[in-house]
Amino acid sequence: MQTTQNTTAFIEAQQYSKFILENLNDGLLPQAFYRNVSDFQSGTTLNIKTVGTATINDVQENTPIIYNPIDTGTVSLSITDYVGDAWYITDILRQDGSQVEQLHAMRAVEATRAIQETFETRFFSACNAAQTASSNNAVNGFKHRWVASGASNVISLDDIADMQLAFDLANVPVGGRIAIVSPRVARTLNGLVAGEAVKNNPFFEGLVRSGFARDHQFVADIFGFQIWTSNRLAAGISETISARAVTNGVANIFMSIADDNAKPIMAAWRQPPRTEGGRNKNLKRDEYDVTARWGIGAQRIDTLGIVITDNTVY
Repeated sequence: MQTTQNTTAFIEAQQYSKFILENLNDGLLPQAFYRNVSDFQSGTTLNIKTVGTATINDVQENTPIIYNPIDTGTVSLSITDYVGDAWYITDILRQDGSQVEQLHAMRAVEATRAIQETFETRFFSACNAAQTASSNNAVNGFKHRWVASGASNVISLDDIADMQLAFDLANVPVGGRIAIVSPRVARTLNGLVAGEAVKNNPFFEGLVRSGFARDHQFVADIFGFQIWTSNRLAAGISETISARAVTNGVANIFMSIADDNAKPIMAAWRQPPRTEGGRNKNLKRDEYDVTARWGIGAQRIDTLGIVITDNTVY
């Protein structure tokens, strides 16, 4: 006969599942930063059609009109990431240990943070991989990737002004422009703007009010970019672009999140974070694991910009 007295392991597993899911929803990278591909329910690769811009010509009376093709293509998204964390608590530990349940709860928090950080790290790596290394990745004749122009590859306000021009020339919506930079870049910018450009209430506060807002600092609104910090940007970059070289650089991300069509990155969750728990009677222990499966890829590059800075100086 099974009762709550002799089936405690399964009751704890149910409680833990609820706990971990609530925290993951609060901690993951805000969905506003990427397009959530909802029509990718099966298979490992999704092909998405793209359509270019139309060409307009002058038309004259009694003269054949010019027929112009429109560029078409595809971008693909693959489910590539399958991550998890697992642990167990032995019966001996439960019998002899002190504050075991507090340890169990803390272990759950660490599992939550680990998945959060892994997703965010791979998101920023996908941003960097979307561009061609050692190239200026020009759009409409203006660069979208370069090494910071300041001394020792430190960012300058000219870099942000140039990115504003790059986005303007690429017809990127003015609203919804954000930048994610390293803390060293944030320190440089704070010294340059001397507090003059900082807003106490950033426009996107409502979109990042959860775990992202707690773990990332809002820096400033400079030349139309809402600037935030992250420690998980792609780093260790060595490139030479337009005769400027950098070693051990970090890719600071500029992008538009105005709407799903403008966002440069898309992602699909094949399996949202899911927790399971059970009893291993042979080894006399309670076992727990949390797993998640997703894919991240680029859907467009004209709304993406990268400024590479040195990762040691500011």
